Amino acid sequence: MGQETLVGEPFGPLQGVKIISTGRIVAQPFAAELAAELGAEVFQIEQPGEGDAAWRTIGIRLEARDGGPPVSATWIQERRNIFCISLDLSEARGREIFLRLVSRADILMESSKPGTYQKWNLDDPALHNANRRLVIAHVSGYGQTGAPGYIGRASYDFIGQAFGGMMNQTGFPDNPPTRAAPWTGDYLTAYMCFGMAMAGLLYARSTGQGQVIDVAQFEAIHHTLGGTMIEYFHKQVIRERSGNKATAFQPYDTFAATDGWVAIGAVSWPVFERVLRVVGLDTNDPKWRKAQFEVESMEGIEFDAIFRGWVSERSVAEVVKLMNDAEVACIPIMNSKDLAEDPHYKARAVHTEWDDDLVGRVKGIGVIPNFSLTPGKIWRGCVRVGHDNQRVYQGLLGISDEEMRNLEAEKII
Repeated sequence: MGQETLVGEPFGPLQGVKIISTGRIVAQPFAAELAAELGAEVFQIEQPGEGDAAWRTIGIRLEARDGGPPVSATWIQERRNIFCISLDLSEARGREIFLRLVSRADILMESSKPGTYQKWNLDDPALHNANRRLVIAHVSGYGQTGAPGYIGRASYDFIGQAFGGMMNQTGFPDNPPTRAAPWTGDYLTAYMCFGMAMAGLLYARSTGQGQVIDVAQFEAIHHTLGGTMIEYFHKQVIRERSGNKATAFQPYDTFAATDGWVAIGAVSWPVFERVLRVVGLDTNDPKWRKAQFEVESMEGIEFDAIFRGWVSERSVAEVVKLMNDAEVACIPIMNSKDLAEDPHYKARAVHTEWDDDLVGRVKGIGVIPNFSLTPGKIWRGCVRVGHDNQRVYQGLLGISDEEMRNLEAEKII
């Protein structure tokens, strides 16, 4: 692989790593974004002309400073540090250029419908023929293999949540199943893709051999369900929606104070004793020990009523102070305004400002987490479709001016 770098000053633990990203929307591109924030060079391939049009403009948008189309707030947040190039892989010339990029890459992340790359004669053996060290991460709703009726089905965030088993447990018993927001299934898939791609890269660098990773969205979601399936296979227990309240101990729920909501959790008897003292209940009364772990018992129901009444008579600030002074986990339910103004968020510099190429100075979520020796950074914001064609195709691949003009005229790039 060539040693050229397109990032001005290398930074982060992934400096020098080159990643090709061809997916749309969230699940796969966000995995690439995580790498870009940590110093990797990420080449996001979009279709010439339109690009990832829906995700560039979906939801609340900011006005572009050059008078161009407004830009999605999510796109601004999640396409930082990315080299945006356009390339039509359905054309033979586009595929030729793609293989040249592949030959210089460490990782390819893609999220097309299974079979798409085979149709283009870009199957895994062809890609490894171009670069045997390449780590290939396929991201799809149902995976690359499995029951014929599932392969190639369309899937989005909440479809994956439904099939992965998350949605049946999310929400309250008397209400319909609900999705975890925002786009939780997609983000879980992205984190899985990112982590597994890094594991594949470690192996490739130690052995010289790349491999293929099959990231199925429903499996990434399913993998977060804890003991759900052991409970079913061995006890025939089917977990259902229980709202915010834990079923095995209390208090572990959301509670209404006079001016808002708080989340309070006590998962052991010593912590529960501290709750009892704060509320003014006798810690030596044996019924309260039963109340903590037998939530649906008469004693459990009595405690819940007393505790909710205690919280309801106090402000959020008072409840939070009393509980945390007693070393009981408690925090307000935070909205965007709360998060922006919270002193801990400020002290940790969770939110930061950067210059975005399209909309100017913006403020959003910074690079997370912090690395002590090789911190990530935001070196630029999001850009237009094909913004980096010249930088990548000429600077990295050595394509001539004349060839670039021909490729543009033929809408290959």
